[in-house]
Amino acid sequence: MLTTLNTSYTDTRAADLAWALGREPLPALATLDLELTGAKLQLRLLGASHQVLLEERRGSCSETVACIPGSSTPLPLGIAKRVGDWEYEFAARVEVLSPGSFAGRAQELLALVSEHPHGLAGVFPGSPHAFTAMLAQHQEGQVRWRTWHAYPQDRQLVATRTRVGVRVPAPAAGPGSLGARSKPGRDQPTTSSTRVGDEG
Repeated sequence: MLTTLNTSYTDTRAADLAWALGREPLPALATLDLELTGAKLQLRLLGASHQVLLEERRGSCSETVACIPGSSTPLPLGIAKRVGDWEYEFAARVEVLSPGSFAGRAQELLALVSEHPHGLAGVFPGSPHAFTAMLAQHQEGQVRWRTWHAYPQDRQLVATRTRVGVRVPAPAAGPGSLGARSKPGRDQPTTSSTRVGDEG
């Protein structure tokens, strides 16, 4: 689904994006409600980027990536956390493109997302290449979504990937077995120390 967002485009930067888990629903300019194999997912386009709300019988999860004044958690390159009975994994990257490449990539992504039954894209008035796009799917027992945030003034494209799935207990391991060692993202929360805005 493609929509024009009823708000003016502000000159934000990729480095201003922040990440948060567990926030309450923020005012949305457009939403898309999905049912993915027993999981209820709501994709939300905000004036300052995106929010995803996931509800399933095991619990709920809220992801927010936006320019949030006063936020203390910058956008990480990668993070893995436990959320109730789930494993939550998030990754982000920034592409800086040439003028021609940026326009072509923007058109390609908007066409992909707007034509997908699980896609939601919003274009800001005044710039056809200023947009936020989201695409969700259920695969191998996990709910996954991807997002793209375009900043034409800097020719930057921020891409994120998220997957949420049921945590599988590690098998019991005998003495000396490598399986007895904990793995990042399963038994321990891990957070990268580098933020997206520091990539250069």
